[in-house]
Amino acid sequence: MRLLMQDHLDLRAEREIRLSSVVVDAGGRPRPRLESGHCRSLETIFGEVRGTRLAYRELQMPNLQPTDGVLNMPAERHSHGLRRLAAIESSRGSFDQAAEAIARTSGQWLGKRQVEELARRGTRDFEQYYSDRHHEPAQASDVLVISADGKGIVMRPDALRPATATAAGRATKKLATRLSKGEKANRKRMAVVGAVFDATPARRIPADILAAEHHVAKPGPVAKNKWLMASVVSEAAAVISQVFDEAERRDPEHARTWLALVDGNRHQIACIEAEARRRKLSVAIVCDFVHVLEYLWKAAWCFHKEGDPAAQDWVRRHATTILAGGATTVAGAIRRAATRARLDKARRTSADECAAYLTNKRRYLDYPRALGSGWPIATGVIEGAWPPPRARQDGSDGRPLGPGGRRGSAQAPRSAIERRLRGLLEVPPRPGTQADP
Repeated sequence: MRLLMQDHLDLRAEREIRLSSVVVDAGGRPRPRLESGHCRSLETIFGEVRGTRLAYRELQMPNLQPTDGVLNMPAERHSHGLRRLAAIESSRGSFDQAAEAIARTSGQWLGKRQVEELARRGTRDFEQYYSDRHHEPAQASDVLVISADGKGIVMRPDALRPATATAAGRATKKLATRLSKGEKANRKRMAVVGAVFDATPARRIPADILAAEHHVAKPGPVAKNKWLMASVVSEAAAVISQVFDEAERRDPEHARTWLALVDGNRHQIACIEAEARRRKLSVAIVCDFVHVLEYLWKAAWCFHKEGDPAAQDWVRRHATTILAGGATTVAGAIRRAATRARLDKARRTSADECAAYLTNKRRYLDYPRALGSGWPIATGVIEGAWPPPRARQDGSDGRPLGPGGRRGSAQAPRSAIERRLRGLLEVPPRPGTQADP
């Protein structure tokens, strides 16, 4: 492939002829002088090649090579193929890992600083790309969905926010080599991710979400016209404000139904509600149902032994009640069950946390309204966006709907979400033994 590319450039150089018209730059300044034999190197995904072309010149002005424009040559040494690999791999992990991945894929070795600079250049037109992007026209009945999430990222000490840096300076450790129980490293900074997309309503019932074997479930809504942004510099309020800006650009008259999907974070909900009040908007807020299932599973281990099949039925029964609008009913049942079982404070912690979550978030657990209106109830779009696959330290791929969930889906396809929910309803190992459910 390298030799083929080299021969192609050599053949073009032999056949290049002088342009009959006067060559001028973007500012209208001419280049009347011509010189041949100007060479440049290009690092491609299959090795280095050299191209020779004619240069049009003028004193005290940079040369113009029209052949570079015809071939869409980058200004720097690395080809667009290597730039694409650098951008993709840098989003998945560290720059060292990105350089190793590029070497495995193409055999070309790039330095860490080179990968960092290529990734940085790849973000220059990020905002311009979204502003120039032509979306598929949305119907007036389509739901306008916004979402926000956060992820802690390990930072260098000089890049921590003042409060975190102060906490890190005051922290004392019992052991020199590792953290003890209850100690925090204070090494992370919260990155905030925002998403906006359109979704055609698809009405369902609880049985479509937790489908039995004999039930033919209806498909959920699918996301379209997806817009994503993330920032480790801006605060959550600033990111959510940008999310509202994009949503308002799509619906300036506020004529469509607005829906916010969240995981229950109080600060993010407060920012969404404050932004909606400021813009005089009515925004329905729904908590991600997969997060509710995770709380239920943690509570289930307070009442069942590891591997007990009854835990699966316990979670399914309470999840069905929550989907039917009985979140507070389930919270009370869990508290009463813990009391009747005479669980001590340590053993009933997860049960109390689940009950508190259901009680405190009951305003945002109106699943009968969401399902009856055809809204999505899972944050698959934004959860799949950050962190990227392979970036999480716990080994998961970062998508709550599992590998079958698509990043472009407001709620994953029927088969994918069914597999994920069945996986959550199957008996996973107890927390701390293998993988946390």
